[in-house]
Amino acid sequence: MFRFTRTAIEPEPLRGELADPACGGYASFEGWVRDSSAGERVRRLEYEAFEALAVREGERILGEAMARFGVAHAACVHRLGDLAVGELAVWVGVSSPHRAEAFEACRYIIDEVKHRLPIW
Repeated sequence: MFRFTRTAIEPEPLRGELADPACGGYASFEGWVRDSSAGERVRRLEYEAFEALAVREGERILGEAMARFGVAHAACVHRLGDLAVGELAVWVGVSSPHRAEAFEACRYIIDEVKHRLPIW
C-alpha cells in the first residue's frame, strides 16, 4: 500500500496493518523534516507530487521489494503540503518472516522512493 496524505502520519495504526502471525520481523523508517539542509536553515518544507504517477510507481516499488526480498507486507506513506521542522514526512514499514529481509526491503523502498518518485 502506497499513499499520500495531507494530514499527520500516525505510525502505530500503520504498523498494525502489517501485523501477521507468520512474520517475526518488522522494520520501519521514519523521515522527519530537519532544521538544516546543505548548511542552510530550514523552517518548513512544502511537498508536491504528480500523484497519479507517483502512486503507481510507489506500488511498483513495494511490489519489487516484496518479490526481491521475500517479505510478506510493505507499505509507504508520504506527506504532501506544508510541513514544519520535526514533522514526519515519510514512513515505510515492512513485515517479514525474518528480520534481515525486513531491514533490506525497508532500505530498498525508501531509497527507490527518493530516487524514482515525482515528489518535489
